[in-house]
Amino acid sequence: MAAYRAAIDDGADGFECDVRLSKDHQLILWHDSDMNRIAGNGARISKLTFKEIKTHYQQVMTLEELLVLARDNKKELAIETKHPVSSASAVEKKVMNLLQQEKAVADIHVMSFSWLALENVRKIDPQQKTVALLHDTFSIAMRRFTSAQSIGPKITAFRKNPHLRQDPRNLFVWTSDDADDMRFCADNGVDVLITNTPSYARSVLGYN
Repeated sequence: MAAYRAAIDDGADGFECDVRLSKDHQLILWHDSDMNRIAGNGARISKLTFKEIKTHYQQVMTLEELLVLARDNKKELAIETKHPVSSASAVEKKVMNLLQQEKAVADIHVMSFSWLALENVRKIDPQQKTVALLHDTFSIAMRRFTSAQSIGPKITAFRKNPHLRQDPRNLFVWTSDDADDMRFCADNGVDVLITNTPSYARSVLGYN
């Protein structure tokens, strides 16, 4: 929550988050499959209840809490569902159920490196905006077969392949914290720049 509130203060247009399901099927904002890097605990998120996770890491948030924050502060939201996971498509079903209850957030995209995850999202709601995140290895196949309206290369891949801008879909580039990378994105028509430093990005790009 402190990080997202700092993003508000820094003038970010929106929030990005990674979502996993806990053992009791709570939508937890968590990147890694386990707690080791963040909390020094090797237990997997999918094997712990939300209460147990919170015991090890008090600052953990749910997606519902972030939706409320985004709604109240009129922020866009990019939600990445993490894969592979033992719960398979359950995380997308849970995310979409929650989003269908919360209609007040200005603009929401569901993102994933998983082709199947994005197709499942579109089956639940064909109008839901999605972003196909691109692995270096599977980039061509994902771009060819995904139904997503946007594609999401990392900044190093975009620098190597600026022709990606010729793709008619919207372009989300992650994670750009360097001034030269930010200017490269701006010069090449990137639609959404994902960064850890929104205040710095606004300054570099002349938005302040």
